[in-house]
Amino acid sequence: MKMIQTDNAPKAIGPYSQGVMANDTLYVSGQIPFVPSTMTLVGEDIQSQTKQSLENILGIVEAAGLKKENIVKCGVFLKDMSMFTLMNEVYQSFFQNHKPARFAVEVARLPKDVLIEIDAIACK
Repeated sequence: MKMIQTDNAPKAIGPYSQGVMANDTLYVSGQIPFVPSTMTLVGEDIQSQTKQSLENILGIVEAAGLKKENIVKCGVFLKDMSMFTLMNEVYQSFFQNHKPARFAVEVARLPKDVLIEIDAIACK
């Protein structure tokens, strides 16, 4: 097992790793929409927050020596399910023809009161 750490994603704000590589599988911790270099929220809207969360995931995936196409599953946690359509447009633009398995749920509250958190699993 190998812990993945990169400056291309926000530092962990708790006792966890950005990602863990176990055999050929990478487990990416939930990523909130913080800009890695400043550890501040990227913006107030769901589109910018979705894009930043996905970019943070990609930073961890690439630090593990993998590519976007290696992502096999994502979990999307939304503060408000009424934002699903806008989130989904950004998500589709990010992944384009690659379509990982996914779930999306509404949750009562997210860390730092962000609108979205996304986790991922990637395989070699």
